[in-house]
Amino acid sequence: MTFKLALKVRDYECDLQGIVNNGVYFNYLEHARHEFLLENGVDFAKLAEDRINLVVIRAEMDFKDSLKPGDAFYVEVEPTRLSKLKFGFKQRVIRTQDNKLMLDALIIGTSVNEKGRPFLPIEVDKLFIA
Repeated sequence: MTFKLALKVRDYECDLQGIVNNGVYFNYLEHARHEFLLENGVDFAKLAEDRINLVVIRAEMDFKDSLKPGDAFYVEVEPTRLSKLKFGFKQRVIRTQDNKLMLDALIIGTSVNEKGRPFLPIEVDKLFIA
């Protein structure tokens, strides 16, 4: 299952070169993951209140081209199981006007309980396919 979230580049996200700053892409990807979770009945904030924390342990990002101010784009999120306690989000940023791939990423995460030990709650576990 692939989730898509439509967004638009805001001027303040760009650097002196007039392109989206590389660090901003982390925000785009994170926002799309949180929206994916909400869409699938998992409230990231509620998990944190319950002392269950979803954490990123690795991020692989391949920048293909640069978004510019005003560009409309969407972020794809595809969940994937990596191991018993690790999950991945295959994510792509695609410019809407020409469907051009701008960023290809794999974000790897896990979940830890209140003691900091890896633990995958059922509501999160069911989202990831092998």
